[in-house]
Amino acid sequence: MKKHALWLISGLMAAMVVAGCGKKEAPVAATPAPVAAQAIVIGLDDNFPPMGFRDDKNELVGFDIDLAKEAGKRLGVEVSFKPIDWSAKESELNGKRIDVLWNGLTITEERKANILFTKPYLENRQIIVVTEKSPVKTKVQLTGKVVGVQDGSSAVEAIQKDEATAKSIKEIKKFGDNVTALMDLSVGRLDALVVDEIVGRYYTGKKPGEYRVLDEHFGTEDYGVGTRKDDTELAAKLDKALDDMKMDGTAAKISTRWFGKDIVKK
Repeated sequence: MKKHALWLISGLMAAMVVAGCGKKEAPVAATPAPVAAQAIVIGLDDNFPPMGFRDDKNELVGFDIDLAKEAGKRLGVEVSFKPIDWSAKESELNGKRIDVLWNGLTITEERKANILFTKPYLENRQIIVVTEKSPVKTKVQLTGKVVGVQDGSSAVEAIQKDEATAKSIKEIKKFGDNVTALMDLSVGRLDALVVDEIVGRYYTGKKPGEYRVLDEHFGTEDYGVGTRKDDTELAAKLDKALDDMKMDGTAAKISTRWFGKDIVKK
């Protein structure tokens, strides 16, 4: 082969190599990082003072409302509140119509099967409320009586754990909210009401001389914030926010505003 032909072939090959080196690969689209939640929808019973309820202006207020708003600020997310049927709270949560349950939610083994809880932030008891004129003074005297509870509340489970008392009660009557139950208690359609102590004492304190709280109760329990079982990141963030609020005194201030003293569980 002649030299000039070899030079021509060599030149063509070199040009092809240079062209190949200069060609840019099409950029691979990066997998977008998960977007952090910008809002949290909190499910609650909006007739559950002093935890969450509507004031005279129909605005949602309460101890848990204030705690949740403060937690939202610390997480950098917007918090909104959605009133729900409390007896359907787990369906609302796991159906993703809400993100969090935060409204005097008692931590129970049964609920743990469907809800991921934060650490406890309040301690509570299931107290027995009767009218001031009622002859009932002990649990034994609930035999043959009609006892009211809020449907879906931990009061139901608390009574059932006391098998002897549960069997002796004539009827456990369920209500949509404690306000209606207390009205029925006042007019004699109920003989007693089993209710969260924090809620029960709030109501009875507003009507001195009308109600009486028995010395006996149906056990002590803890309140926690509930998320979906797989929402571990959100639960951890809420735990940290609550811990920080306890450490810097913010939780104590909110508690004092609603209860007159710091009752937050450390």
